[in-house]
Amino acid sequence: MNVNRSAHGKVVAGVCGGLAEHLGWSKFRLRVVWVLATIFTAFAGVFVYLALWHLMPREPQTFEPEALQAWRKSV
Repeated sequence: MNVNRSAHGKVVAGVCGGLAEHLGWSKFRLRVVWVLATIFTAFAGVFVYLALWHLMPREPQTFEPEALQAWRKSV
């Protein structure tokens, strides 16, 4: 059970993306839940996010040809 920060589709550090992939949720849904939880817990979610940013390992990078990268960005 290894949770990694997402290397693709990340907004800040990939924490929510990695958690969403691990839980099988959509990234948007987890981000909305995270923001609401952060607001309703007097911004404790910010500190948890920062802690996870430093504790969660990065997702291993895989090689992608430039043509595939350009295609992925356009989709």
